[in-house]
Amino acid sequence: MKYDVTVIGSGPGGYVAAIRCAQLGFKTAIIERYNVLGGTCLNVGCIPSKALLDSSEHYHNAHDKFTVHGIDLKDLKVNMPQMIKRKNEVVLENNKGVDFLMKKNKIDVYHGHGSFIDKNTIQVQTKEGGTTTVETERTIIATGSKPIVPANFNYDKKRVITSTEALNIEKVPGSMVIIGGGVIGLELGSVYARLGTEVHVVEYMDRIIAGMDSDCSRELMKSLKAIGMQFHLRHAVTEVTPSKTKVKVVAQSRDDASKTLNWDVDYCLIAMGRKPYTDNLGLDKVGISLDEKGRIAVNEHLETNVPGIYAIGDVIKGAMLAHKAEEEGVFVAEVIAGQKPHIHYNLIPGVVYTWPEVAAVGYTEEQLKEMGIPYKPGKFPFRALGRARASMDLEGMVKVLAHKETDEILGVHIVGARAADMIAEGVALMEFRASAEDAARMSHAHPTYTEAFKEAALAATANRPIHL
Repeated sequence: MKYDVTVIGSGPGGYVAAIRCAQLGFKTAIIERYNVLGGTCLNVGCIPSKALLDSSEHYHNAHDKFTVHGIDLKDLKVNMPQMIKRKNEVVLENNKGVDFLMKKNKIDVYHGHGSFIDKNTIQVQTKEGGTTTVETERTIIATGSKPIVPANFNYDKKRVITSTEALNIEKVPGSMVIIGGGVIGLELGSVYARLGTEVHVVEYMDRIIAGMDSDCSRELMKSLKAIGMQFHLRHAVTEVTPSKTKVKVVAQSRDDASKTLNWDVDYCLIAMGRKPYTDNLGLDKVGISLDEKGRIAVNEHLETNVPGIYAIGDVIKGAMLAHKAEEEGVFVAEVIAGQKPHIHYNLIPGVVYTWPEVAAVGYTEEQLKEMGIPYKPGKFPFRALGRARASMDLEGMVKVLAHKETDEILGVHIVGARAADMIAEGVALMEFRASAEDAARMSHAHPTYTEAFKEAALAATANRPIHL
C-alpha cells in the first residue's frame, strides 16, 4: 500500500500528526509496535499516573481532611487492586478513543515494529514474525522516549523499577527510594506517600524540579514534606542491589564523600529522566544521524537531513512533553500541506501533577537574571484567597514576572490547587504579548483560585495587591 504520509509511533505526537494529515487530505498510515495505540503517555505515562494521583489524593483527603468537613468514616483502607483496576479501565477507554479517531479519519493502522528500508519504504515486522511493506511519500518519526536506566543500578522490573512498573504495584509498599527529584519521581512518590509508604527522594542537584523557578521548588518541597516525603539533596546514588524481597540503596553526599546514606527498602524507583527511543528504526539506512544525546536533528520545519522525513516529540530536542509533541505533530502536517504554522516554544507550559500542582510558562526568575533582562516580580499566596480557605487548599502561590520597562508578562509560575488548569490564562496572555496591567484589569470571578493570578499581576505591575 502506498501513502502520502506515514507516521511511526502512535503517542500524542504521532496520532495527532496522523489526524491532522488526514484532515488535510493526505492518505495516511500509522505504525505502532505495540498492540494498543496511545504510546507511553496514554499507556504507561501521563494518563495512568494521573488516575493514580487522583485516587491517592481521594484517599489522603478521606484520611486527613474529611473529619474537618464533618464527614466521619469507619474502617478506611486502601484497596490497591481496585485502584490499579480503575487505572487500567481509564487507560482502556482512552485506547478505544484513539482507535475510534483512527477509524473516523480513515487512517490505516499497522501494528508491528517499523524500520526504514529506504527513505520511501518502511518494513513493519509483527511480534509473530510476519512482515508488511509500506510505501510512503513522506514519513513522520514520533517514536517517543524510554526511561534512562544506568546498567549498574540492576534494573530488574521487580524491586528496582521505573515508572512503568510503579504504575502496577498491587500492595502498598512499606518503603521506597526514588532516584531523581524531577516530575516523574515526585508525582509517583506523592502517590505512594499519600497511601502510607515511607518515601525517600535522592536528588543530585541542590533542589527538586531544578528546571523550574526556584520559588516553585521551595513551595512544592514544603508541601511534599508535609505528607511525609523525605528529601536528600546533593546526593548521588552509588549502589542499587536488589534481593528477592528488598533492595539495598546507597547514596553519597556530593559535599562530603565520607557521608553516605543506606536503605533497605521494598522498592527503588529510577526516575532520572528519559531518552529518545530510536532503536532499530533503520535510520542508518537512510542517512539520518543522531546527536550526542541520541536525538534526531531537525531544521526549523522539523525535517531531518533527509528530505521528506520529519521527526517530532521526544526524539528531537526540547522538553519531553505530550502537548509539545502534539503541537509539533500539527505543525509538521501543516508544513507538508504548504501552510506556514508557528510554534512558540517558550510558551509551552510545564506541569507537575502533585498536589498542590505546579505549572509554569515563560522564563524563570533565574533565567531573566542570567540574560540580564530587567524584570519586576509579583507574588500572591493561595492562603489569602477566600476560595482556597473554603476548600482548605491553602498551599502555594502565583508568581508573575513582568518586564520592568514595558510591563510585558515574561513568565508565570504557579504552585497550588488547579495550577495545571490555571496556567492556560498565563499562556493566552503571553501569546498576545499582554502586560501585567492587562491581566490585573481583567475581571476574575469570585471566589476562584484564579483571583491569585490577578492579585499577582497587580503586585507585579504596581505593587498593589488588594487582598494582601
